[in-house]
Amino acid sequence: MNSTKRYGHKSDVALTMWVKLARASAVFSHKTAEHIRGFGLTVGQFGVLEILNHKGPMMLGELCKKSLVSGGNMTVVVDNLERDGLVERKRSDEDRRAIRVHLTPKGQQLIESIFPDHATYVARLAGVMTEEEQLQLAALLKKLGTSIMEHDAGRTSEEKIMV
Repeated sequence: MNSTKRYGHKSDVALTMWVKLARASAVFSHKTAEHIRGFGLTVGQFGVLEILNHKGPMMLGELCKKSLVSGGNMTVVVDNLERDGLVERKRSDEDRRAIRVHLTPKGQQLIESIFPDHATYVARLAGVMTEEEQLQLAALLKKLGTSIMEHDAGRTSEEKIMV
């Protein structure tokens, strides 16, 4: 006996997609976080090191946007990385009020030594799909995320919840 409640074909298809996306994302995130912890880093710390290594020095606000971490949490992440000698804060030459976060040589050495292993691990997890399927999925997820963000642009938080 099928006890699944139905909400109309379009809604049922969308709900099925959402559940599968959420479950896959949760498992993928859990496994990659577990792998990152094996390097002695949190996901946030790894993300900051990776961003700075690939994009170069940037201000905290830019790091927040790139990593989707809140400002308060980002400050703690950067404080801990700075404590460990992996990053440093430097005043901007262009605007002395602005402070940029930079990788230290120790931080750069660390991320460059562990990132290839992590990239291989992620590729192994995704290896159940062909390269073409991975590219298709990436394009579809980008389309979905971009569409949702564009749809929400200019709406209040309350309006976003009600949609």
